[in-house]
Amino acid sequence: MSSARQDAVRDRIEQELVDPLSALGLDLEAVEISPAGKRRVLRVAVDRDGGVTLDDVADATRKVSEVLDSSDVMGEQPYTLEVTSRGVDRPLTLPRHWRRNADRLVKVTLADGSSHTGRILDSDEDKATLDVSGHRQDVAYADVAKALVQVEFNRKPGSGARTEDTEEEDA
Repeated sequence: MSSARQDAVRDRIEQELVDPLSALGLDLEAVEISPAGKRRVLRVAVDRDGGVTLDDVADATRKVSEVLDSSDVMGEQPYTLEVTSRGVDRPLTLPRHWRRNADRLVKVTLADGSSHTGRILDSDEDKATLDVSGHRQDVAYADVAKALVQVEFNRKPGSGARTEDTEEEDA
């Protein structure tokens, strides 16, 4: 499948999924189609404030399957559907991504090439405020070339870290 055709299919899938997923209280974060032998893999990433549960992913999988089964968007070629949460490896590209990652450590590369690593203190529709080495720094989203959450294994629970990112110490 040509790149332009694949982009058009991805865009159409996104259009068809946004409203049904929104009705479940979920945001559509990404749609990716990749070849896998004679099949294709369709990955759909979802998120919501407070994160998604396994039940949310199961509900989303059923809804996405219903929508795709009633549509011709995937064509005749077989595919495998994977519905997942957004994951920490995806860049922060929208204000809601910054809001949902409050108190997380983030590495920000600005359009001018400089980079900063700091903890997200606050965010709004236009900017985030980071704690960079004990100093507050506002970062306008328009100035951000790339922003990624940094996984922290040694931050102690109770210091504001989310427990799923904290590695348990051996007894």
